[in-house]
Amino acid sequence: MNWTVDFLPEAKKDIKSLDKSQWSLIQKALKKVSQNPLPAAEGGYGKPLSGSLAGCCKIKLRTAGLRAVYKLQRTETSMLVIVVGVRADEEVYELAEKRIQKYRLDR
Repeated sequence: MNWTVDFLPEAKKDIKSLDKSQWSLIQKALKKVSQNPLPAAEGGYGKPLSGSLAGCCKIKLRTAGLRAVYKLQRTETSMLVIVVGVRADEEVYELAEKRIQKYRLDR
């Protein structure tokens, strides 16, 4: 069963800033992960994050240097993409923290 993929408004802007090849890679990864976005400990593709991002998972495209952070909305079967971007130190994760606080997703 595929989960629905939703995006925060800022994540949509993140995607628009990617070039076509980067967008293609993210699109492919999101499609794959949406088939089973649960954390790996629950048999899914999700790579759980910890600390202030506990409850979120990441998609890591190592060769392209891209990251996406998402949160499962378990009341439904949807995953919410919080941030997509090129890995620059911890910037992607810092943006994710700010957006989670802004939209009160940590509840």
